[in-house]
Amino acid sequence: MTPAKGSPRSLREAWVALAGLSAVFLFEMLDMSILNVALPTIGRELAASTTALQWVTGAYAVVFGGLMLAFGAMADRFGRRRLMLIGLVLLGAASLMTAFVTTAEQLIAVRAAMGVAAAMTTPGSLALAFRLFDRDDLRVRATTLISTVGMVGLAVGPTSGGFVLAVAPWQVLLLVNAPVAMLAIIGVRTGIAADDPADLHRDPVDALGALLGTAAIVLALVAPTVFVHEGAGSWAPWAATAAAVVAAALFVVRERAARYPLLDLALVARPLVSSGLAFKAAAGLATAGLGYLVTLQLQLEWGWTPVQAALGMLPQVAVLVAGGALITPLVDRVGLGHAAWLSAATMVLGLAVYGLLNSFGYIWVAVALVLVSAGMRVVGVVAGTNVLRGLPTNRTTIGAALVDTATEVTSGVGIALTGTIIAALFTGSIATSGWNAQQTAQFQGAVTVAGLALTALAAALVTGGIVRARHRTD
Repeated sequence: MTPAKGSPRSLREAWVALAGLSAVFLFEMLDMSILNVALPTIGRELAASTTALQWVTGAYAVVFGGLMLAFGAMADRFGRRRLMLIGLVLLGAASLMTAFVTTAEQLIAVRAAMGVAAAMTTPGSLALAFRLFDRDDLRVRATTLISTVGMVGLAVGPTSGGFVLAVAPWQVLLLVNAPVAMLAIIGVRTGIAADDPADLHRDPVDALGALLGTAAIVLALVAPTVFVHEGAGSWAPWAATAAAVVAAALFVVRERAARYPLLDLALVARPLVSSGLAFKAAAGLATAGLGYLVTLQLQLEWGWTPVQAALGMLPQVAVLVAGGALITPLVDRVGLGHAAWLSAATMVLGLAVYGLLNSFGYIWVAVALVLVSAGMRVVGVVAGTNVLRGLPTNRTTIGAALVDTATEVTSGVGIALTGTIIAALFTGSIATSGWNAQQTAQFQGAVTVAGLALTALAAALVTGGIVRARHRTD
């Protein structure tokens, strides 16, 4: 990969750019966490149905995940900085529109627009941070800094949202994105030079490939939600899954045949790229699946209140926020490649601890949370960096989009897998209070089976990533 001209020699030299890119990632993490606490209030004020409330959060996630690949490809053609700035303007405008929302349908439209903005900006934050420096150690430190800011937003989002709701209307929770977008625009415009045309490519846009890829990802994100809400006995989740598989197969056929494919599958097959994506996929699966299981177990089986359950998740929050301090020393000691598979293996170990020992008390649940979140924290930086290291200079943004898409899709798979196993093994309604002894035993068995299923699937992904990484020749 060609070194960037006049690359900063330290993070301090690039602080303006890093502040802008950190604001982009902060927006994504805040938007994922801060609104959930306001859903009951939104439901009352907008007279929203349960389905409408689900789409208030779901519209953002589906649009965001579905469009990342297409916008990543466009950024590598038309300019990463340019597309990010357009996305940030859209984010600010959509945030301001929240002040005029009077119905649930209008709010869903605003959330979908924010999802479009996130798809335009989030992959670019990783790609631009990577391209800002020409040394891998600075790339790792920059990505660690950006992700730490985002993790802080993810951690404090629900708490800060609760405090805001005590003194202000819920619209403020989305209006806060406008100043964040402005900060990001200033940082990106001031600290990052315009794209060098030599680092872009001018291949025609594969519109059919973009359509098929977006359809496959959207269906893959919708299917897990349908599994959880409709159950495995309904035809709807299986139909959505089948449609996702068909769309993905057609996408592969199209990309193999297209003269100018949206995504060159030969690039995905490169060892650094395929191994990094496998590790990131395992991280999404482990984090979402374990979080879903632990939340249900603490409240439904053990009878903890929501506040107690939130406190029970603190080990995960603490590691996600503070764990960034582990990344640079680990990479310096063992290198990027070893750091990637060691941290991925740590996640698998955490899942195994939960699957085998969760019935022996909270201490083992806490150990599992710490191991999975520590592994995910490192994987999130080093695996993503490895993916971009393995790609040509003019394909870095679609590489970043692939990283985010892999995480989004497997997060949905993790929740769907655990939810389906619990639904299959538990008799009656899981949300009712006063379980009998048989239901308690069924739930405990289902949690154990689901935890071990997550372990097996994550282990398969990590093993595949390790095998692919060994094929490196550089």
